[in-house]
Amino acid sequence: MSRCKTTQRTLLSDARGFTLIELMVVMVILGILAGMIVPRIMDRPEEARRTKAAVDIQALEQALQLYKLDNGQYPTTEQGLQALIEAPSVGRLAKKWRKGGYLDKARVPMDPWDNDFIYISPGLHGDFDLMAYGPDGEPGGEDADADINNWEL
Repeated sequence: MSRCKTTQRTLLSDARGFTLIELMVVMVILGILAGMIVPRIMDRPEEARRTKAAVDIQALEQALQLYKLDNGQYPTTEQGLQALIEAPSVGRLAKKWRKGGYLDKARVPMDPWDNDFIYISPGLHGDFDLMAYGPDGEPGGEDADADINNWEL
């Protein structure tokens, strides 16, 4: 029993806290790391929005291809992407429009900047053009404001 008490005393006497200097060194190191990492992370949300826009465009392309398989043509510009969730009532009507539509959700998604995707059919770059104008919401733009276009994906 006395041996057990001796072991407990040894453990208690060896257990010490951090000194103020040690804590300050750790805080300085964490501050330096945060200063280097935070600016890199801050650019990631915009990169994530651009990636999401590209993924949404590809999903819309697939839905448009299914629409064409069923109906023999893509929706016109006038019918727009709305033709993927409800049967068109203007222009050339869909012959075999799929009940429930061509999108998983019963709505056409907005781009990550809360703007409508732009759909033109027939397109200037293929059967149809599908694009998101980016954060500025206007055609064209450079760098972070550049458009995301289906023919460039």
